[in-house]
Amino acid sequence: MASRSRQMSPTAVALSLALLFIHSTFWTFCDSISVTEREALLNLRSSLAIRARDWPRKADPCTIWVGIQCDRNERVVTINISNFKRTRLGRSNPQFAVDPLANLTRLAVFNASGFALPGPIPDWLGPTLPTLTVLDLRSCSVSGMIPFTLGALSSLSLLDLGHNSFTGPIPSSFANFGNLSSLDLSFNFLYGSIPAEIGMLGSLKFLNLSGNSFSSGIPAAIGNLSRLIELDLGFNALSGSLPPELGGLRSLERMVVGNNSLSGELSEGVFSRLRRLNFVVFRFNSMSGRVPQSLWMLPGLNFLDISYNNFTGVIPNVSERSNGSAAIFDLSHNQFYGNLSAQFERFSFIDLSDNYFEGRVLGDNLKLVRNCLRNISNQRTLEECRSFYSDKGLVFDDFGIMYETQPVVPEPARKRKRRLVYILAGVFGGLAFIVLLVVLVVCFSRTRERGNPDQEGRGVTPATVGGGESTPPVVVSLNFSNLGDSFTYDQLLRATGDFSDSNFIKHGHSGDLFKGILENGSIIVVKRIDADAIKKGSYMVELKLLSQISHNRLVPLLGHCLERENEKLLVYKYMPNGDLFNSLHRKIDPVDDSLQSLDWITRLKIAIGAAEGLSHLHHECNPPLIHRDVQASSIFLDDKYEVRLGSLSEVCPQEGDIHHNVISRLLRLPQTSEQGSSGTPFATCAYDVYCFGKVLLELVTGKLGISASNEASTSEWLEQTLPYISIYERELVTKIVDPSLIIDEDLLEEVWAMAIVARSCLNPKPSRRPLMRYILKALENPLKVVREENLDSAKLRTTSSRSWNASLFGSWRHSSSDIVASTAHKEGSSSLKRSGTTGSQRSERCGDKENPSSHKRLSRDIFPEPAEDADIERPNED
Repeated sequence: MASRSRQMSPTAVALSLALLFIHSTFWTFCDSISVTEREALLNLRSSLAIRARDWPRKADPCTIWVGIQCDRNERVVTINISNFKRTRLGRSNPQFAVDPLANLTRLAVFNASGFALPGPIPDWLGPTLPTLTVLDLRSCSVSGMIPFTLGALSSLSLLDLGHNSFTGPIPSSFANFGNLSSLDLSFNFLYGSIPAEIGMLGSLKFLNLSGNSFSSGIPAAIGNLSRLIELDLGFNALSGSLPPELGGLRSLERMVVGNNSLSGELSEGVFSRLRRLNFVVFRFNSMSGRVPQSLWMLPGLNFLDISYNNFTGVIPNVSERSNGSAAIFDLSHNQFYGNLSAQFERFSFIDLSDNYFEGRVLGDNLKLVRNCLRNISNQRTLEECRSFYSDKGLVFDDFGIMYETQPVVPEPARKRKRRLVYILAGVFGGLAFIVLLVVLVVCFSRTRERGNPDQEGRGVTPATVGGGESTPPVVVSLNFSNLGDSFTYDQLLRATGDFSDSNFIKHGHSGDLFKGILENGSIIVVKRIDADAIKKGSYMVELKLLSQISHNRLVPLLGHCLERENEKLLVYKYMPNGDLFNSLHRKIDPVDDSLQSLDWITRLKIAIGAAEGLSHLHHECNPPLIHRDVQASSIFLDDKYEVRLGSLSEVCPQEGDIHHNVISRLLRLPQTSEQGSSGTPFATCAYDVYCFGKVLLELVTGKLGISASNEASTSEWLEQTLPYISIYERELVTKIVDPSLIIDEDLLEEVWAMAIVARSCLNPKPSRRPLMRYILKALENPLKVVREENLDSAKLRTTSSRSWNASLFGSWRHSSSDIVASTAHKEGSSSLKRSGTTGSQRSERCGDKENPSSHKRLSRDIFPEPAEDADIERPNED
C-alpha cells in the first residue's frame, strides 16, 4: 500500500498544481471587475443583443470588450456602443432596454449614437445615474416625450438627443444642467416655446434646436449664455424679431436662425458686440429694413446668408474687411439696390440675384440674375426697375441708355468695301448650306417613308396634347369594349351626391375628382371634365391610351359617360390610400395633429412600383410614351400600397425619330430645353426621369411638394440637399434623411442607394440621365448600387463593356458636385460634438477600412455604361 501511494503521489501533485492554477486564474479574472458590475454588463449585452465579437462573454470587460472603460478601481465608467450592430435575432425586435445600467453606479459616459433604441427614455434613468456626464443618443430612433426626471443628471456636460422622434416640449428641469456645455435636440418633433430656463445654462457652448416645431419668439434669456459658441435654431416656426439681448453672446461664432418666420429689423447694437461671429444664416424669414453696418463689418465674417427676406438699402463698402477674399455671401431674393462697386472683386463668391442693383457689373464671382444691371442677360424689365426706384424716390439709370449713346464715327471707304465682301461671302455661303441641308432632309424623309410604311399603324399613338392650335386633336374610333362600362349621367350623379363638396377629392389637371358609391356598393372615383374649359377632345387622349394599353401600374378605368356635349365623366377604381402626397405623412389624430409616416419598406415599394409603370411607358410602347406629370400627387396607392399611375391626360408620344441612324444624328438640331418641336413641353423620356428623381428625394427626405414645384422654387432646396448625396460617403445622407424614418444599418444603405439614384436622375444634362428600365433595376437591387460584387476575371470578361454602373454615374462621379459634397461634409463636421470620447470613436470608424461608408466602389452589375457619345434617351437601344 505504501509503495502504491508513493507511485501515485506525482499524479496527485500534478492535479493539485492544475487546480491551484485554475483557482488563481479565476480569482485574478474576478478581481478585475466586481461581480455585480460584470453581471450588469452581461445583462446589458443580452438586452441590447450586442454581438459576441464585440463583447465576448468569457473575456474581461475592462480590457477586452470594445467601448468599455474602467477606472483604477475596476469600476465601469464608459460604455460606448456607437454604431454597433445587433445580433440577427436582436435586429428583429430592438428596444430601449437599458435597465442593467442602474447597477453601474459610477458610469460617466453612455454613448449609443447610431444604435437603434426604439421606445421612450425610462423615467428612472436620470435619478439612478447621477454621475453621468455624457449621454449621447443621437440617431437612436428614440420616441416619446423627454422625461422631466432627466433633469436629475446635474453632472451632464454633453446631452445629444438629435435625429430621433421625441415629441412634446423641452422640460423645464433642464435648468438643472449647470455643467452642460453641449445640448443637441435637433430634428425631432418637439414643439411649444423654447423655455427661458435655457438661459440658466451658464456653461453652454453649443446649442442646436433646429429641425423641430418650436413657435413663439426666441427667448431673450438666451442672451445670458456668454460662453455660447454655436447657436442653431433653424427649420422651426419661430416668429417675432431677433431679440437685442442676443448681443450678450460675446463668444458666439455661428448663428443659424434660417427657415423660420422671424420678422422685423435687425438691431445695430446686437452685432456690434458679437465680434467673434463668422457664420450667419437668416435665410427664408420675413426680416426687413436695412442690414446693420456692424454686421457687414464683422472682422471674421466668412459666411453670410440672408437670402429670401425683405432686406433693403444700399450695401456699404465692405472692401476693408480683412478676410473678404475667403467670404461667401448670399444676399439673393431681397430688395437691395444701388450701384455695384469693385468691393466685391476680392470675395470668393456672392449671390446678388433677385434684387434691384443698377449700373455696371464688376467682378466675375457674382450671381446677378433678375436685377437692373446693364448689358447682361436675365434682368428685370425696364418698367419693373423704374417702378421700384420711383417708389423709393430715386431715379433709375434706364440700363445706362441715356449715358452710353456714343456718336457714330464714319469708317474709311476701303474698310467699308472689305466688310461688304465678307458679308456677301457669308450670305451666299449660308444660302448654299441651307439648300444642301434641305436636299438632305427631303431625301432622308422619302427614304424613311419608303422604309417604314406601317409605322403609323403600330403601337400606341395618342394625339399630342398642347401641340398648338394648328394641330387639332385626332379623334379616332375607339374600342369602347376596352374602356369599361358605359354609365348614365344620372347614375354618376346619384353616386357622387350631385357632386357634393363632401365627396370632392381634389382638382386634377383635366378635371375635378369626386368620390362616389354605386348602387351595388362599389366605391369609385369620378373625374368630371368641363369640355369647354379644356382643349376640345383632349380627354380622348386618355381614353385612347387606356383602350390600347393594359398595365397593372396604371389607374384602372372602370367606365365612362360621354352623353353630354359639354361635360364628360370618366370612372376609375377607388384608391383607398389616396396619392403619395397625402400618404407620406398622414394625420392620425385630428385633435393633436400627430402624423404617421410611411416606413422605409413601403417607400421603397412605392418607388419600385412607380418605376415599373414609367418603364412600361418608356420602353414597352411604340413610340415611347411620356407621362409629363410625374409627381407625388400622380402616384396613387391602393389598399396594399401598390402603385397606380394617374394623371394620364398629359401623356404624349416622344417626338422625333426613334431610329437613330447616322443621317438623323447629323440633321438633329441641338435643343437647349426639353421641349418638342410641336411646342409640346417636355416631350422626352429624360423629363420624366428628372421628375421621378424629385419623387425619390421626397421619399428619402420626407420633404413634401418638391416633385410638384417648378424648377425655380426647388432649385435652392436642391442646391442645399444634393451636396449631401455622395457615392463615396454614406454618412452624409443621414443629414437629409426624413427624421421620422426608423432605419437600421442595412436599411440605411438602401436609403443611400435611392438617394444616389435620385441624384443621377437630376443630372442637368438630359442626355446623361439613366433610362427608366435601369432605374427600375437599381431600385429592385438597391444594395448592388453601393456594394461592389466580387467578380472574378472570367465574369469580368463576359460582362458587357456598357456596365450599368456607368450609365448611372458616368457623368456624375467625376463632376464638381462631389467636391461640393466634400466641402459640405467638412462644414458639417465642425458642428459635431466636442466630446473626446465620441469624437475619437468616430474618427476611428471613418478611417476604418472595414467601414462600409468609406470610399464605396459601386457595383458594375447595376447600370450599363454608355459610349461617350451615346444618347441615353434612345428608347429602342438595349
